[in-house]
Amino acid sequence: MLRRSLLLIMVGLLAAGILTGYNLVFAQDITSDADKLDQGSNVIWMLGAFLVFFMQAGFAFLGAGLIRAKNTTNYLTKSFMDFATASISFWAFGFALMWGTSVAGIAGTDNFFLTDAADGQTYVDWVFQMVFAGTAATIVAGAMAERTKTQTYLAYSFLIGAIVYPLYGHWVWGGGWLGNLDFIGLPAAADYAGSGVVHAVGGFLALAGAAVVGPRIGKFNSDGSANVIHGHNSTYVVIGTFILFFGWFGFNINTGDSIGLNAINTLLSGAAGAVVALYIQLARTGKLDVLMACNGALAGLVGITAGVAFVAPWAAVVIGMISAPIMIISINLIEKIFKIDDPVGAISVHGTTGLWGVLAVGIFANGNNGVTGLIAGNTLQIVSQLISMGVVLVWALTTGFAMFLILKITMGVRATREEEMEGLDMPEHGIHTYPELPQPVGVGAADD
Repeated sequence: MLRRSLLLIMVGLLAAGILTGYNLVFAQDITSDADKLDQGSNVIWMLGAFLVFFMQAGFAFLGAGLIRAKNTTNYLTKSFMDFATASISFWAFGFALMWGTSVAGIAGTDNFFLTDAADGQTYVDWVFQMVFAGTAATIVAGAMAERTKTQTYLAYSFLIGAIVYPLYGHWVWGGGWLGNLDFIGLPAAADYAGSGVVHAVGGFLALAGAAVVGPRIGKFNSDGSANVIHGHNSTYVVIGTFILFFGWFGFNINTGDSIGLNAINTLLSGAAGAVVALYIQLARTGKLDVLMACNGALAGLVGITAGVAFVAPWAAVVIGMISAPIMIISINLIEKIFKIDDPVGAISVHGTTGLWGVLAVGIFANGNNGVTGLIAGNTLQIVSQLISMGVVLVWALTTGFAMFLILKITMGVRATREEEMEGLDMPEHGIHTYPELPQPVGVGAADD
């Protein structure tokens, strides 16, 4: 009864907020005069936003391929609806907290429900920022896959779009204190496209969520050793990675003289990550593991995201090459030392490698777009980057554990044992993704 009442209260508050925002937004004058917009740049930013939006399809394919067939509909539902839910909460609250007028460098204070938007430029900015918020939200789906209640997961998605992602984003991008470290004699923490703001936030929220929900049934033995639970469709994984790689050119987009540099650095770092990950696995197992190569590409892309506009192409290759072993080592530590079950490697690909991306700016920035690191003789930038790394780690883990523990107490986080053994597709959605195939249940279905 408490859980049902809490859900109804949340839905009621959301509906009230939407109605209030509707009345306020449509009472304002909307200006979209061409002479008030930088149309050339805005076309590029909007195209970038559409590419990042398409990345959601990549996340959906990638995650679905890395889990078992019996949970495919459940994963696709979460991947689709977390973006929709975060969109609403970012419109209502997140954009204001992230990009509104700053108070003490902590949070924005105006433009809730876009009520203060008076020109078309604000709407362009909102669309571009919204797709980034959606990316941060969807990272968590993979780490908590196959055992998490969908309604609880969507409540989390609302909260990350409304509060968690926007506040750290404000500190770095929105006029907040990490972007103004001159008060302690340091340059601003630099994170061009979000190795920290998007990926580390999402990755370490994923760690908190995976820890709270616990491992899948059958993942760990009584002695603590881990079993391999295979995904069901490598084709989905490769398609998803291609889509994500393609969308990343929008993620790391820039205008003017830097547009080519950003594209080249994005391509080279992702490619380097894929190659190095493939050959690390070949050396370890004697097999050419395309799934690890895909995660290597994503690790390289995450690693370059913070510094894509600040480093030379050769440095992008180095950053991608280092991203791959960092990701692989992190996957092993997360599973074998911390005993956390992450079916898709989201914690390592986005969280751990995201931290590396933030640090890499302080090492490799060569003065492009005004940021200079160690290789160019500036010893201060890396200090700012270390501060930003520490802050995002503490912020994401603290808010993540608090949020998921509260949800565990109120709504419940984990599906029942019977639902997990059957697969969440039928119990939660009433849909088999592959109805023509046998639908096994029980421990013996671990790899189905």
